[in-house]
Amino acid sequence: MLWKAWQSQRSRGQTRNRVRPVFVYSVEFAASVRPEQPDFHRECQWANSGELPILLRSSPDPSAKTEAAKSPLWTSQGDAEVKLRMGESGVAAEPPLTVHQMFTSAVERYGDNTALAWKEGDQAKSLNYRDYYKACRTAAKSYLKLGLQRYHGVCILGFNSAEWFIADIGAILAGGFGVGVYTTNSPEACQFVAENCKANVIVLENEKQLQKILQIEDQLPHLKAIVQYKGALREKRPNLYTWDEFMELGRDEPDGPLDAIIASQKPNQCCSLIYTSGTTGQPKGVMLSHDNLTWTALSTAKHVCLTDATVAQEVVVSYLPLSHIAAQMVDMWLIMRVGGSTHFAQPDALKGSLVNTLKEVRPTAFMGVPRVWEKMQEKMKSIGAKSSTLRRKVASWAKDVGLQTNLTRMRNTATGQAPFQYQLAKKLVFKKVRKALGLDRCTKCYTGAAPTTKDTLEFFLSLDIPLFELYGMSECTGPHTISRPDAFRLTSCGKEIPGCTTKLDNPDEEGNGEICFWGRHIFMGYLNAPDKTEDALDAEGWLHSGDLGKRDEHGFLYITGRIKELIITAGGENIPPVPIEDAVKDAVPLLSNAMLIGDKRKFLSMLVTIKSQINPETGNPEDELTPEAVEICKKLGSSAKTVSEIAGGRDRTVHAAIQEGINQVNKKATSNAQCIQKFVILNRDFSINGGELGPTMKLKRPVVLKMYKDQIDNFYKDLETPADNQRPK
Repeated sequence: MLWKAWQSQRSRGQTRNRVRPVFVYSVEFAASVRPEQPDFHRECQWANSGELPILLRSSPDPSAKTEAAKSPLWTSQGDAEVKLRMGESGVAAEPPLTVHQMFTSAVERYGDNTALAWKEGDQAKSLNYRDYYKACRTAAKSYLKLGLQRYHGVCILGFNSAEWFIADIGAILAGGFGVGVYTTNSPEACQFVAENCKANVIVLENEKQLQKILQIEDQLPHLKAIVQYKGALREKRPNLYTWDEFMELGRDEPDGPLDAIIASQKPNQCCSLIYTSGTTGQPKGVMLSHDNLTWTALSTAKHVCLTDATVAQEVVVSYLPLSHIAAQMVDMWLIMRVGGSTHFAQPDALKGSLVNTLKEVRPTAFMGVPRVWEKMQEKMKSIGAKSSTLRRKVASWAKDVGLQTNLTRMRNTATGQAPFQYQLAKKLVFKKVRKALGLDRCTKCYTGAAPTTKDTLEFFLSLDIPLFELYGMSECTGPHTISRPDAFRLTSCGKEIPGCTTKLDNPDEEGNGEICFWGRHIFMGYLNAPDKTEDALDAEGWLHSGDLGKRDEHGFLYITGRIKELIITAGGENIPPVPIEDAVKDAVPLLSNAMLIGDKRKFLSMLVTIKSQINPETGNPEDELTPEAVEICKKLGSSAKTVSEIAGGRDRTVHAAIQEGINQVNKKATSNAQCIQKFVILNRDFSINGGELGPTMKLKRPVVLKMYKDQIDNFYKDLETPADNQRPK
């Protein structure tokens, strides 16, 4: 039986508590294609599947198939191989590729096309695919000269840039692991990642990041060199290189040793590590194979209908942290699959310059985390509030038309003549809004990494900018489900990318169960953490996401909560916090963040923050309210212009308005236990620098609980549930 060898290993006291029927899948493994061999063009052929090129080999090595069949589905060892979860037909059966094979096929097809573009001051710079590939090979040879060992890490610590891409792919070609490190990491957090992956080289952006590493350098026994890719070195130190010095090391090195390493690589081996952001504990190193990256890029490109560059080139803007799989998949691997062009934003993109870059680049696809879309929404509302009465009336009319037209399209995908009012609104308003945002060429706008509120989704839909939600995790190489123009529902994260399967484990009476994934995008395991790997993967190989979800009658997936975030009250009621938090933010537009409290408590309470200005230099929230928040306060009858005037209930008018919004949410609660009984307005908004939010703006609940322990304890000084705050009738 296909599973016997693997299951015998699992039976040695390490099987999961969950027992389910075994699903048996037919697995085929195609031998690796080796483009660097002299007979590459004779042995390989191009097979077109839709618009996307697939590289095939005419004579697969049968020994590779036998060898792969012996491999388990998962491992925690960096130098091990795993069984690929191949299907019998369709995308799931496509021949596996290494990163090098995918890259060389891109060079073959798109060699003269712009691959990477950026600005140095006012000067535009770019690399085509051919020069991009050459630079990655040079970097790989430089790593080898510095002593990079097989299956050891190269940590990359810095903002998105061509150097970041070249450093990462160069590490993969040289047989190491590309390892992104969050720029917001403390020296201690950097030390944990670098030691965990046995980093031989650390590539970093500037002096600020260099100082972090110098603090922990003596705690990194595997470290052989540090490379700084921006700015001049303040002082020369042993084994510290500028980017130019680093690239020069490999410039004249022979190709033979690198080619031998590339030839030995297999699609079912690890090439990249994505470290979880550690919102609930120490980061874990998610091991991604060559096939994880190359196959997920293929399946996703098909699902979202990316255009091959031989027809028209896709363009994206790179600004989200590349240490996160979502940004890496979109900016690096998806774009390489179709020969697209990646343009790098400025380092202060999230502090205000992003829109300027969008206007210059005019991307064809754009990925934003919810906070990015919320900030755009707030800015547009602020501008709208200052417009003339006539402009406001026209905008309001156009938004009504836009929302209704797009909701109708959403429910009925059959194409037909757009209403005259919609065509007029598009000409008068929608086109101008898109141009002002730099999205006039953008046919695919995505949102993910955290829940997006219905208010934000409807706001952009009313402006004829549908936001397509996607869902996944590092452990499934990024996407698992993605909404599309012809298949989306508000607040749903869409349907599976081709070749992937979802099941809902232990569903309740409403159909909510734990979301489990299967497909070739499932990770190899957590590096050096077999116990944590077994917690994530069950005996049949299903990845357990830890998220709760349900499907509607049309197969659209909805996320309803997270098991680890589930609040279990003292009365034993299970309450997912996110839907309640989102409902409160929808009911009270003045609020920026809301966090529900109540685990092991007698009743629910909530921490809320007010929308405030962000310091463009530091990215920290300031005391001054946003223009939108000031306008809301005015309508309520309050003259407040700062958070400090409102926090702690100082402004009774605002406090009463928030209470009224919470009352409205409580009216819809399914039980008294799900009603919010108390709340407090905090002195400042949550932020990444403040520690309350992770790098992708996800709420770090354990951190918030510690930071605001005093405020939370004040909620529960009285032993009894407040009598005057029972569920509204």
